[in-house]
Amino acid sequence: MTEIAPRKLATVAGVLVPVPDPDRLVHLQFRRFAGCPVCNLHLRSFVTRHAEVAAAGVREVVLFHSPAEELRPHAEGLPFAVVADPDKRQYVEFGVESAPRALLDPRAWGPIVRGVLRDLGPVLRGRRPRPSLDPHGGRLGLPADFLIGRDGTVLASKHGTHAYDQWSVDELLSRVRAASTTAGRQPS
Repeated sequence: MTEIAPRKLATVAGVLVPVPDPDRLVHLQFRRFAGCPVCNLHLRSFVTRHAEVAAAGVREVVLFHSPAEELRPHAEGLPFAVVADPDKRQYVEFGVESAPRALLDPRAWGPIVRGVLRDLGPVLRGRRPRPSLDPHGGRLGLPADFLIGRDGTVLASKHGTHAYDQWSVDELLSRVRAASTTAGRQPS
């Protein structure tokens, strides 16, 4: 995929987000299900460094294959757009897959354990909603990342090979700098 058609994605808060965004780059993240401990672990790194990502001229848009009503409690307090795609329309269009290797790859096991342990206390104390025991769309989703230019050009992408195979904040910022160098201007 080298270019995407313009669209407006509805967030779980009811806000329409343009993709591509005419004012900044878009980092489109495809995650798994609402409350996924591995996804939460990853997203917390983006929450912590959100100001830095925004200062680089990037809008974060995160998709989950859960229904909005299931996803909404998990999205509270996140400083970026969270989109429910329970029918996986965007997942199919962007070629984002589900496969047993999401959980079976040994490289995912450490992050799975860390994510579960990190979320366990807050869930047991009622400070965070627990994930569904039978999540909509299943547990075998693979992550994917897309950096989309203002004109809809896909500047960089990654399709994960296991549940924790996605761009870190540093990898995203590196791709933003590379796109800026290629375009010959700063992506602000």
